Amino acid sequence: MPYGSAVQNQTHPPAWKTLLAFAIIYFVWGSTYLAIRVGVREVPPFLLAAMRFLVAGLVLYGWMLTRGQRSPSRRQWMSAFLLALLIFVFDYGLLFWAEQRVPSGIAAVMLATIPAFMALSEIILLGTQKLTVRLALALLIGIGGVAVLTIHSLDLGGAPIDRAGAVALIIAAISFAVSSALTRKLPLPPSKVMSSGAQMLAGGVLLALTAAALGEFRNFHPSTVSTGAWFSLLYLIVPGSIIGFTAYVWLIHHESPTKVGTYAYVNPVVAVLVGYFLGGETLGLRTILGTLLVLISVLVITTTRVKKPLAALLAEDTG
Repeated sequence: MPYGSAVQNQTHPPAWKTLLAFAIIYFVWGSTYLAIRVGVREVPPFLLAAMRFLVAGLVLYGWMLTRGQRSPSRRQWMSAFLLALLIFVFDYGLLFWAEQRVPSGIAAVMLATIPAFMALSEIILLGTQKLTVRLALALLIGIGGVAVLTIHSLDLGGAPIDRAGAVALIIAAISFAVSSALTRKLPLPPSKVMSSGAQMLAGGVLLALTAAALGEFRNFHPSTVSTGAWFSLLYLIVPGSIIGFTAYVWLIHHESPTKVGTYAYVNPVVAVLVGYFLGGETLGLRTILGTLLVLISVLVITTTRVKKPLAALLAEDTG
């Protein structure tokens, strides 16, 4: 999930740089779901998320300060903390928690419903979209995909996903969609990187406080954590956050937000395949059908044109 907004640059960089940047946001971001699942097997979920975003936020925030960017004002920090609560505690925090119960690929598919909830927020909160027949059908298809993945009575082979995990992921998707609507109403730093760094830093602090309130520090013993779990955290911080975000920022300066927004339906496919081939997760009819329905919904929603395609809005949001 991306962070912030920027203005597209008219210069055309070498094709290999563009392809590399797309490969990073497609495949690195898609593979982070498995890294999360590996990490939360040994590290409490909110604490793991806190470590990821505290470090990544400090790096981006510190980098901007060294480049002469001004620190956010008091009002901007208040906005950053409000968005961080929605994005990093309720979205990422619940994602990390849910991946204790839900396969990484399915978690990615469930979060692919974010554009559907964004469409609803555009209709209900911002008034920038209208509920057309096309959009209504797309929303129903997405709901059908979620139903396929979660309803126990459907005889599609393979077990439906854990109900508590499914509910957590739906709340996470709704939270991100609400934050997307608020992002365009709240005062934030003009620099995309500074805004994102501040929000990640604020998110890391709030996640650490949440972890403490839930007693996760008491249950955490670093000496017992395996090398694989530490590597997953490193992967989430460096390729997943710092490198992935840098590639994303570079792309939205050189490519249209609609093109960049295609990560919304590529990441779940990558996550499902990575989970199957590297994580030993099942890939049965239920998973394939549910994923297909959700991705059809996302594709239709993100290419629906009213004032602006939702893929463009998705690529401009903070998250």
